[in-house]
Amino acid sequence: MDAPYAILEPLEPGIGRLLAQNPSPFTYFGTQTYLVGDEEVVIIDPGPDLPEHVEAIVEAIDGRTLRAIACTHTHRDHSPASRALKAATGAPIIGCAPLALESIGPRADASFDKQYAPDKVLVDGETIEFDSGKTLIAVATPGHTSNHLCYAFGDALFTGDHVMGWSTTVVVPPDGDMAAYMRSMELLRQRGDRIYYPAHGPAVTKPNQLVRGMIGHRMQRERQILKLVGEKPRDIFDIVANAYPGLDQRLVPAAGGSVYAHLLDLQQRGLVEAGEGDTWTMSPGS
Repeated sequence: MDAPYAILEPLEPGIGRLLAQNPSPFTYFGTQTYLVGDEEVVIIDPGPDLPEHVEAIVEAIDGRTLRAIACTHTHRDHSPASRALKAATGAPIIGCAPLALESIGPRADASFDKQYAPDKVLVDGETIEFDSGKTLIAVATPGHTSNHLCYAFGDALFTGDHVMGWSTTVVVPPDGDMAAYMRSMELLRQRGDRIYYPAHGPAVTKPNQLVRGMIGHRMQRERQILKLVGEKPRDIFDIVANAYPGLDQRLVPAAGGSVYAHLLDLQQRGLVEAGEGDTWTMSPGS
């Protein structure tokens, strides 16, 4: 990734990218905002509320009509700039639904955009029409968050945080759901898109191969967790220490969230159960 910040990079006809300057262990080099269209455009994932990034988006639009501001989900590195961009252009915010943040708990303040307010919510299969006959189609992909959408544009898919080439996706309960994530991955495996444009990291040019590998990776992680709790009762910290040796300490909470998501899925399937304290054990007979 050598794209400069705040400069529009053409990727293919009708698709350009702007990189926001918010690098981190979770965002890679930053959030990628996509401009789709020619005479009339749609913005996908306007990104964090950084004035210089919003200014770069407006400059990249370059006087064209902004048909819609579409967000894949409402983590704070994806949707907050939608408000400033709407104020600057008058374009509507169309896309993922807002979340019932009171059901998520304290993590909502740190991770989710509480002020996100779409003018229209899209459900699976609904479209945004723009640029004389072009369409952007919403593809519901819950799992990373319950409100996550991908967007299909021809045979290209904008995958938000659902699939990224540089990293596996974090799935953290209560809003993140591993069973839903795996169903969404299977949906993508069956689609046959040519290319993925994720919100972080490089384009995925062999998407079906990557998705198959990621499904296999999650199933391997599940087997690893089952093996560990089958040896003795373990809490999540113990599982993470054994399943992710040498993990960057900044990523331990996220890994713990994904382990918890696996455990909840396994519990629903009757394979593990919560033990004393914060430990987990194999279910009798499993």
